Order: sequence, then C-alpha cells, then structure tokens
Amino acid sequence: MTQEITETTGTGPEPVEPAGAARETLEDYTLRFAPRSYRRWSTGVVAVSALGGIAYLADFAIGANIGISYGTTNALWGILVFAVVIFATGFPLAYYAARYNLDLDLITRGSGFGYYGSVVTNVIFATFTFIFFALEGSIMAQGLQLGLGLPLWLGYALSTLIIFPLVVYGMSLLSKLQLWTTPLWLVLMVAPFVYLLVSHPDSVATFFAYQGEGGNGAPSLGAVMLAAGVCLSLIAQIAEQIDYLRFMPPRTPENRRRWWTAMVLAGPGWVLFGAVKQVVGLFLAVYIIANVTGGAAVANQPVHQFLEIYRDIMPPWAAMTLAVVLVVISQIKINVTNAYSGSLAWTNSFTRVTRRYPGRLVFLGVNLAIALVLMEANMFDFLNTILGFYANCGMSWVVVVASDIAINKYLLKLSPKEPEFRRGMLYAVNPVGFGSMIVSAGVSIVAFFGGLGAAVQPFSPLVAIGLALVLPPVIAVATRGRYYLRRTDDGIELPMYDEHGNPSGETLHCHLCRQDFERPDVAACHTHDAYVCSLCLSTDRVGDHVLPATDPVRPRS
Repeated sequence: MTQEITETTGTGPEPVEPAGAARETLEDYTLRFAPRSYRRWSTGVVAVSALGGIAYLADFAIGANIGISYGTTNALWGILVFAVVIFATGFPLAYYAARYNLDLDLITRGSGFGYYGSVVTNVIFATFTFIFFALEGSIMAQGLQLGLGLPLWLGYALSTLIIFPLVVYGMSLLSKLQLWTTPLWLVLMVAPFVYLLVSHPDSVATFFAYQGEGGNGAPSLGAVMLAAGVCLSLIAQIAEQIDYLRFMPPRTPENRRRWWTAMVLAGPGWVLFGAVKQVVGLFLAVYIIANVTGGAAVANQPVHQFLEIYRDIMPPWAAMTLAVVLVVISQIKINVTNAYSGSLAWTNSFTRVTRRYPGRLVFLGVNLAIALVLMEANMFDFLNTILGFYANCGMSWVVVVASDIAINKYLLKLSPKEPEFRRGMLYAVNPVGFGSMIVSAGVSIVAFFGGLGAAVQPFSPLVAIGLALVLPPVIAVATRGRYYLRRTDDGIELPMYDEHGNPSGETLHCHLCRQDFERPDVAACHTHDAYVCSLCLSTDRVGDHVLPATDPVRPRS
C-alpha cells in the first residue's frame, strides 16, 4: 500500500488505515526514530544480534585475495590500517545511533547533508548491501555445488530466495535468528584455525614467509594501501551495525557500564572480529596453497578453505556436511541483515524523492534482484576491483559524517549537537557534508583509476579519508554553520530529552495517520494546529504540514 499525504483542508484529512504504511513502519520503524516503547531488548541481546550480522565469510575471501595479491606482510599491515580507520570513524556514528536511536541515514541528514542531500548516501549504502549480499550468496552457491552438486545458477537463486521470508518481519525475527545461530557458527568457524595451530605449528612460519602468487610480497607502502583499500570497502558495515544499535535501551546510571560495553563491541568493535577473520582467511589460504595439490585455484574460496581443514579432522562425508552447514549458516546470518538494511536504504531514498511510501517489501525484492544479477555475472572474477572502487565512496560518506560529529559538533560547535532528521527542520542540502563527500569521493575515484598518476594510485584510500576528514570543518567554518537547521523550534513545548539525556518517551498523536508517536518523532503542524509524525511529513506531497522556515512559532495551548 502506498501512502501519500495531499490533503490541504483546514478540517484535516481522513485517517490512514493502520493496515497500510503506518502499520508496516511500526513493525521495525522504517524511516523513523525507534521509540523506547519498542526497545525492550537488553544491551546484551542488542549487541549479540548486531554482531551476528558479521558472520559473513567474505572476510575470509578478502583476506585470502589481498594476501595472494600482495603477500602476507603487506596484507597484515593493510588489515591493521583498515581496523584503525574503521574503529576511529565508527565510534561517533555508533554512539549517536545507540544514544539517540536513529539509523545512519537519519544521523547523516543532520550531520552535514540535509534532508535530501543524504539520499545519495542511502544509494551508496544500498549498493554496499547488494554487493555483499551477492558475495555471500556466491559463497553459499559454491558450498551447495560442492556438497550437493547443485549448478551455480541454481545455488545463486536458492541463496537469494531463502532470505526473503526471513526478512519480512524485521527486527523481531532477526534478533532471534542471530541469537540462536551464533554458538554453532562460532564453533564451526574457530575449530579449523585452532586445529592447524595445534597440529601443524610449522604452518605459522609458512604463513609469515608467504610472498604472494607473484613472489613479490616484499614490504611496500603502496601494496599496504592497496590491500587496505580493498578491506576498507567494508566501512559501510557500520550502517548495518547501527540498524541493530538503534534499538539499544535508554542509557541510565544503572546500566551505564553495560550500555557502553555493548555499544563499543557491537558498534566500532565489529572491526576487531572482522580483522581476525581476514587474517584467518589468509592463513587458511596459505596453508591450502602450500599443502593441497591444486589448492591455489580454490584457496580464496571459504568453502574450500574449511572443507580442506575439516577433511584432516574427520571422515570426508562429515567434513563436507560441516563445511556446507557453516556456509549456509553464515550466509543466512549476514544476508538477512544485508537484505533488511538494503530495503530500508532504498525505501528511505524513494520516499523522500517521490514522497510516496511503497512499503519496505517492494525494495527488499529490488535489492535481492540486483544481488542475483551480480551473482550470475560471477563477481568473484573481479572482486578486488569492485571492492576497491566502492571503498572510495563508502569511506567518503562515513568519514564525512564522523568528522562532522567529532569536529563540527563537539569541537567547533558549528553543527547542532543533538541530531535532527525531520523534514521542515533541515535544509534540503547542506554543502558541509554533501559537498565534502562529492569532492572526496570524486577525487579519490580519479586517483583509484590512475587519473592523478601512478604514484598516487595506490593511495586513493588516503585521499578519500584525508579530504573527508578535513573538508567538513573547512566548509562549516566558511558557511558559519548556517545550512544545518532550517529552523530551531519544532513548535512543541514538551522537552525532547529526559533527565538522563535520553530521547523522551512522551507520546503525541499524529492527526494524519491517527497513531501515537514519541516526542522525537513528531513536529507541530500549524496548518491544522496539531501534531504530525515524521513519516507523514515525508509523504506530504504539497508541504501543507511542513513548518515554515522563517515564520515565528506560535505557542501551543
């Protein structure tokens, strides 16, 4: 059901049936603030659910690919650069999501991009979700081909179709799925690595001595940055972590320590687990290349990595079974998150541009269809190029938002400290973030393809990070922060935050969809002397319910 608001009469519109857009968005709070009445999970449950989303096997493939290309030493340094950058940039974003219960798109709007300016970042994030959905789906198809003899094209289709029904019900089902599958996944993933360390200690020396397939793996700053660039394609993973972190409970003096621990581990801390998986993936690949006949051809494929090690431990039939089970569990755990987050991103973009809400399930289908096309195109053949190119866009977006929060909000105080995301409160486009990202991404992509010379080409990640870090404060100072807020008062006298600084749990009634929403998710509608929720504002096609930019705010009775 498509919801659009077009009524302009002073008597107000007819109510929108809860069975339509309003009810669907209340299942997982698509496009909107996540209220405390819905956030019933403990900090631990939220953290485990968020970390369940990093069960993907792509890290093993990425670690193997960069090691095969650049040698162990350069790959390890590249992974370290990746981990430092991801943690530093992910921390302010994760904090804002957990503290203010917003997804990264809503945070981006008020962190330098503007109401419509953040649409481009939604497209970047949606691209991330279908690229990595396709990568994980390809790995699952390889496992099904190896274990069950299914042709790859059929494996691609199955790995796509199995996800759709699991994502329909949003966070309620996803949290249970991640909790139930995590223990088995951990055992299956860790066992082969531990086995090799104990039974083949010489594999450690072989690992560190590996020079790559070309034998030219001597330490090189250029090679390190090329390796880091591939790894940094995962920088947008923080947005998927945030899709869970926005459901954190309010931070109070009683749960303060647990709250911070969960936020750090499940937010920027995901990279610690990701880096370990990349190192393990490279370790397993080097072992297979050195010890398995013909292993070089499949060393970068996670299903073969685990199968070969399992064969050393148990009978062939059991090894094959466990390898396939691991691949299927990993693919389901991450791809439900990819599909869920991607559907939110596409829906956000479409709703703001067209002011129609078609329903999240429509774009769930779109995201899965694009991923399936990528799989059928055999993306493994050009994986490094895809990820290296994408990394420049992802880094530019995430680093710009992190720079705005850390520098412009807290240091320079030119950006409003509390996030704002509602239509009418923000300018359409803010040059601080939007301009910074376009310049950063554009220049770094030119560098990536050699447009700035061969000497600069390996350092395109540094170009993206440097420009994205420096430009937001420069533009904010130049514009004196004037393009952040279209107005500073939303027309409601009730305070936005409680005594602990958490978003208020007070509820107000939206006169359009006839639903009750918590204080941060509504604004005043002066045309009808009432309140209107953020989704109804987004779908108001004539702007009748949007607060004016300069008119004085009338006090409410």
